[in-house]
Amino acid sequence: MTDIIIVGAGTAGLSAAIYGVRAAKSVLVFESEVYGGQIVNTPEIENYPGIKNISGYEFATNLYEQATELGAQVKFEKVIKIEDRGAEKTVVTDQGSYPCKSVILATGAKNRPLGVERETELVGAGISYCATCDGAFFRGKDVAVNGGGNTALEDAIYLSNFCNKVYLIHRRDAFRGEEKLVQALKNKENVVFVLNSTIKELLGEDRLSGVIVQDKITGEEKEIAINGLFVAIGQIPENSAFEAQVELDEKGYISAPESCKTKSAGIFVAGDCRTKNVRQLATAASDGAIAALAACEYLV
Repeated sequence: MTDIIIVGAGTAGLSAAIYGVRAAKSVLVFESEVYGGQIVNTPEIENYPGIKNISGYEFATNLYEQATELGAQVKFEKVIKIEDRGAEKTVVTDQGSYPCKSVILATGAKNRPLGVERETELVGAGISYCATCDGAFFRGKDVAVNGGGNTALEDAIYLSNFCNKVYLIHRRDAFRGEEKLVQALKNKENVVFVLNSTIKELLGEDRLSGVIVQDKITGEEKEIAINGLFVAIGQIPENSAFEAQVELDEKGYISAPESCKTKSAGIFVAGDCRTKNVRQLATAASDGAIAALAACEYLV
């Protein structure tokens, strides 16, 4: 009978594992793919407190080794469902069933891709899904943001403060985001609106050098030379397997306050899969610590 089972070996999940084992609890972590989550694709991290510069892969590996050396066990199995019987819960994977006393869901969320050829190949070589994480690498350069919601608008505002030019590419003629953000962008001299347009092709060999966009009304195509493309068309949480135990919002995120407690006693949530305003490396680690300590308190 494991004290804490954690679903997901990203920053939130592994941070939770560290706090769990340091509290003398038995901890088992399940991961269906590779440890580290989205951060492993980031070539450089410069915004994590206390670490001036590190690659995403190295950061994830350090975190994984820290958790396992402290005593956390990691199994690479896909969690299919959770059976909640009150004081005892069972985590069912594609390879077996595991009884436990508490569960922390740290499944993260995947960035919604453009679906354009060579997109995956150019991630970290001009394509990013996080302006806050990677924007500083494009200081003084021309970039583009793709999207029409608040995240895209906020990314464009952020990037306009230090990039030479910011193209805001959106498939409609109106934005889903707040009007005040739109007005703020209209007041920026270095922001160019590219509306009713979709990205059809990515240019460049080893690094992104531009995009070809197509006007949805006229069908006209044009090339835009850029050094960076920030995709902000939403994220995809993967929480449907747990909807019997937790409450999901309209976008599929697990509803939980900063305490990381779900509606079910003994089931907690941490990281990007939770309803929250800020999804960053530091907040994922914070959630992991909070969820693990909450689980330890529940076990007592």
